[in-house]
Amino acid sequence: MKMTTLCYLDKEGRVLLLHRTKKQNDENGGKYIGVGGKFEAGESPEDCMRREVWEETGYRPLAHRYRGIVTFVSDEWGTEYMHLFSVTDFEGEEKVCDEGDLVWVEKERVLSLPTWEGDRVFLELLFEERPFFSLKLTYQGEKLVGVELDGAEMCLLRKRDMLASQA
Repeated sequence: MKMTTLCYLDKEGRVLLLHRTKKQNDENGGKYIGVGGKFEAGESPEDCMRREVWEETGYRPLAHRYRGIVTFVSDEWGTEYMHLFSVTDFEGEEKVCDEGDLVWVEKERVLSLPTWEGDRVFLELLFEERPFFSLKLTYQGEKLVGVELDGAEMCLLRKRDMLASQA
């Protein structure tokens, strides 16, 4: 089972994304994702996030929020627990990343880019400033086949929201 972090840096209405274009046999190949990676021995989620942001971007996070945990279940890639962060204050000089191209994208354009289908779910939760959440995303190949938010099937939550708004 993999333990990872994923972080989205936010500056003036834009989000830093990594367009994964440089690694061979990359499960994220061609997609736009946040920056992050696998835990090293003895790291906390915050330690891993800070190290990965530094290694991939050249930035040092000064202010971050631990936003949630995402459980990915995949018939091809196994299970992964990903700790999700956002950073609004950082310092340093952006560097070239060896895993892809770093691009600053306006928040309103992020969801139109090629991403994993499940990434759109947690990005919407981030952008609406939802408090800490637990999200489970189940994939068959690249197809998202199940979504649970805080232990409840996402489709049930959407139905409840629709009914509440009609009342």
